[in-house]
Amino acid sequence: MLQQRVRANTDLAAVVAEAEARYVAANPKSAARFARSTEAMPGGNTRTVLHYSPFPLTFAGGEGCRLRDLDGHVYADFLGEYSAGLYGHSNPVLQAAIKQAVDDGTVLGGPNRYEGELAAEMCKRFPSVERVRFCNSGTEGNLFAFSAARIFTGRPAIMVFHGAYHGGVFYFGQQKSDINAPFPWIYASYNDTEGTVALIDKHARELAAVVIEPMIGAGGGIAATREFLQALRERCTRHGIVLIFDEVMTSRLSSGGLQKLVGVTPDMTSFGKYLGGGASFGAFGGRADIMARFDPRRADAVSHAGTFNNNVISMAAGSTGLTKLYTPDVADRLTAAGEGLRNRLNAIAAKHGLPVQVLGVGSMLNIHFKSGAIRRPEDLWPRDAAAATRLADLQKLLHFDMIEQGQYLARRGFITLSLPMTEADFSRFEAAFDEFLAVRGPVVTAAVA
Repeated sequence: MLQQRVRANTDLAAVVAEAEARYVAANPKSAARFARSTEAMPGGNTRTVLHYSPFPLTFAGGEGCRLRDLDGHVYADFLGEYSAGLYGHSNPVLQAAIKQAVDDGTVLGGPNRYEGELAAEMCKRFPSVERVRFCNSGTEGNLFAFSAARIFTGRPAIMVFHGAYHGGVFYFGQQKSDINAPFPWIYASYNDTEGTVALIDKHARELAAVVIEPMIGAGGGIAATREFLQALRERCTRHGIVLIFDEVMTSRLSSGGLQKLVGVTPDMTSFGKYLGGGASFGAFGGRADIMARFDPRRADAVSHAGTFNNNVISMAAGSTGLTKLYTPDVADRLTAAGEGLRNRLNAIAAKHGLPVQVLGVGSMLNIHFKSGAIRRPEDLWPRDAAAATRLADLQKLLHFDMIEQGQYLARRGFITLSLPMTEADFSRFEAAFDEFLAVRGPVVTAAVA
């Protein structure tokens, strides 16, 4: 048990240093792999979100909802590849579909038998999608959706929300990214209905689109209120602005995405993550009149290129996943399971009387060290450098302690569930979280106060 391996201490920096030392000692092969990788890749890394100090675990394989690292440790995978790992690892139905696709040939240079099936299923499932096109990532899906809106409206600007993340070149956190694409951006505050409506009215003549995650993923698992989304829908309709829902993550949250769950239909939707069945995937879709400009039969068609847009592995796995595994009833059951887990984790935090809460919707959750209401990402942003250091240390401590107990999640406290998980897996995670709060309660209280 964690309690038997740690000493009572309320000095946050000392406690984190002790936990990190145990992590380093337990993972020499991951440490060595990381050191070798730094000789060929900047920071030993080719995807920034996967890095954490002092070095990330390197995984050798996975099965079901279990991960195995190079040092032989086995973890319950509560990260779920940042929502892309919906089906778990090595699902036999997906394996068979991918094997068949590979056996039949992978770079055919033309349409294949899977892409139309996947497109038809997505049009059937998601209320906003009358037509859809594929690409290679959620970042690309958003890039093409933004561009489609600019072409359709003849306007330049895109409204985004503080704290949003729409892909590798669309990051709008507390520190803006230097590699963001150079669109004219107009910034609004999430869940601020009055302020956002005023901004839309003010900039209506230049706004091509308003883009929003109906639940902010990277920004903390914060759900938009239905009233806020309805206000966006009404104002965009009034001014002829394209409303885009980024459902790269949230499309898993019901049989028809979060748009179906909240009852607000956008003009366009971007997709990615799990919809490729574990292979690379992106898509954008929406109203037929907007998407029609990509029809290559038109004299004024807009070209949409991409060698692997319809790669047979993603198309076969994606179609199989949606039609045979993540059927509407299964989607609704997983959402309900996530709601139950979040409620139980919050009850555990309340039992300990600690400033800890879990946000999210359905199978996507995020643990936060904070008391009081959290309505927008700015509510989570540290007020100064000292507060930022304390928050980072608490996130490290949670991460190290949960890993030590065999539970793998993102360092920022982000969690997604996968289909192979059972109630027993949830119970073990709850027990580990309970023990973390029981053992670390005094240091959490001192750091958050």
